[in-house]
Amino acid sequence: MILVGKLSAEVLVVAPHDKHHGVWVGRPHHISNVSPSKMPKVVLHAGKWGTVGSVVEWHYVVGVVEAINEENKTITYRAIEGDILQEYKSFKVIIQSIPKGEATWIHWTLEYEKLNKNIPHPIKLLEFVIHLSEELDDHLVQA
Repeated sequence: MILVGKLSAEVLVVAPHDKHHGVWVGRPHHISNVSPSKMPKVVLHAGKWGTVGSVVEWHYVVGVVEAINEENKTITYRAIEGDILQEYKSFKVIIQSIPKGEATWIHWTLEYEKLNKNIPHPIKLLEFVIHLSEELDDHLVQA
């Protein structure tokens, strides 16, 4: 049985792509202000916000920034500690902000390797981050 997987989803939001990208790259700690019920804390453990190699705790998981591409407005986080690694051998999250006229597509990609065939695909996590994107968008539009 194949244990490696990839899930992707996109959500159309209103705020400009550079604002969304700016939060996910340089100010992810603002997510806990935007959605404290979903993400009570986001803490920098090492490095500087917005730099490759920085280590960020996302309440349930600690991830390292593996890549930032300003031209394509993408950031890649790789899990290095936390609950998620109890079910997945490896886990990456790629977030891309894509302009669409006056709106923005937020494209999420989850790349993972399950520890065994009984572990579910992280569909609920994908739904969670889509809702988080929508809450962030509401906040950015009001700001």
